[in-house]
Amino acid sequence: MRPNPLFDAVSFVLKPEWTTAVFWLLLLGSAAAAFYSWRRDPAQRSIQHVGIGVLRVIVGSMWWQQSLWKIPPHYDWGLIHWMEEMVQHASTQLQSDLVRDLVLPNIAIFGPLVYAIEVAIAVSLILGLATRLGAALGALMAINLWLGLYDAPGEWPWTYMFLVVLQLIYLIDPPGRSLGVDALAWHEGTSRRSSPVLALVA
Repeated sequence: MRPNPLFDAVSFVLKPEWTTAVFWLLLLGSAAAAFYSWRRDPAQRSIQHVGIGVLRVIVGSMWWQQSLWKIPPHYDWGLIHWMEEMVQHASTQLQSDLVRDLVLPNIAIFGPLVYAIEVAIAVSLILGLATRLGAALGALMAINLWLGLYDAPGEWPWTYMFLVVLQLIYLIDPPGRSLGVDALAWHEGTSRRSSPVLALVA
């Protein structure tokens, strides 16, 4: 059977691994946040909020899926390869040197860090929790990919730039305020003026 998006999606959500169970728990948490936001705040009951909420979960699922081949200690599954590609094809010599001389020799430290950051971005977007912070992390990761793989064979730099743009849009207008945990926090009557921390991360 030729692979297609529907087949790949079904395989992803039914794969018999512990990560699939965690992913389903995240989806259930997202659904619960959406349900309570819908019930508590009539302003959330719009096509715009539903659309933003669904797209937020899809983007978060992408980050979750991409984290799966970086689960420690399986760096040889691809992470080391792509870091070596950065050494060869980064847009600046500084980034190439940093990856070669700092990151790769200390992959036991940077590998889990990359994994943890991508999981944090995924959880943030799927649950709609602290999505401004999650978007900031996502933008930084995407910028690193854009610059690091800018000239890599077979790579289209605009792929990563579009991801950068999407994350910056989320940074400017946090999607968690649409049927997410962030929406619940804002509905409790907390304003930007009275809660600068909430405004900063959500």
